[in-house]
Amino acid sequence: MSRMYRLNCSGSVSPSGRTPLPSAAASGLLPDMAFRLASLGLAALLGAFFAAPPDARAQTPYRAPDHAGFDACDAGAAEWAAPAWANAASFERMEWAPYGAAEWGWATYLPLIQNELGTDCPPASPVFARALATFQAAYGLPPNGWFDPATFQVFRGVWQERRPFVMARVRQEPCPDPPPLYQLGYLVAEEEHADRLTRLLRRDVLDAYRRMVAAARAEVPEIDADRELLQIFSGFRDPEADAARCAASGNCDGLRRAVCSPHRTGTAVDLYVGQLMDLGVDNTSPASRQHMSRGATYRWLVRNGGRFGFVPYAYEPWHWEWVSPTGGYVGPPAP
Repeated sequence: MSRMYRLNCSGSVSPSGRTPLPSAAASGLLPDMAFRLASLGLAALLGAFFAAPPDARAQTPYRAPDHAGFDACDAGAAEWAAPAWANAASFERMEWAPYGAAEWGWATYLPLIQNELGTDCPPASPVFARALATFQAAYGLPPNGWFDPATFQVFRGVWQERRPFVMARVRQEPCPDPPPLYQLGYLVAEEEHADRLTRLLRRDVLDAYRRMVAAARAEVPEIDADRELLQIFSGFRDPEADAARCAASGNCDGLRRAVCSPHRTGTAVDLYVGQLMDLGVDNTSPASRQHMSRGATYRWLVRNGGRFGFVPYAYEPWHWEWVSPTGGYVGPPAP
């Protein structure tokens, strides 16, 4: 875990440090699970949970089965019920600022977190809490199974370290030159989103993108039925043109447009994954990003993008970066 991610924590909780527990319906607990947890009594559950040493609760590596059913997600109900209740409460209500601006809840990041933990179980389940505790233990955090801003910062660091372009910036390497023309290929009309015209992408990335889209349409009927999904609205961006745009908008170091953007490499793509009402395809409001993250397209990308070399940027559900089989982003040699 890179030290920088520990130092740059920006999350915050409400002044009281607590969030009222919701009803079973509001928290998303399955009715039978909620009944059994409530019948045990929260006080008793807390006592039972903390009675066991933390290392004993999370010392065994655990990955829940994919698409786990109710019985699998309810395993260890008595032992992990307290953090399950806490996660159910914070899931929609936690007030924090993981990227500087205020957000409520962490539903936007759930697909990435579930994928990292290897479980489909919901946040209100004991199995999710157990898997989270195993992750916490692996990264030197208290393995209590409670989601909090400190745990998210570790997730965020893990995800960022899989983006070679970002890690090169962390190492203060010079901003790379754009790829030579022979490495760039043109998108066809059906690959471009009407909201933007991007035209170019590095050829090896374009090949990987096309294989990924073909697989998504074959595996997800919703994506196959809507050909707008997974269209590209930003690919290769010429650095000089990008610099002119960011200067005109006065946001050259903000979240929306960086001075040294990964788009200059021809390996970054912004994909259409849906949009909320009339908001833009890359609108960064919490409601917009949460809407995108709940869609079948984004969830498929989280699970399967890596098969084709694509890694996500957690803040922007539409932004994906291709990583070569060698682990970098440098293009192929000249022919």
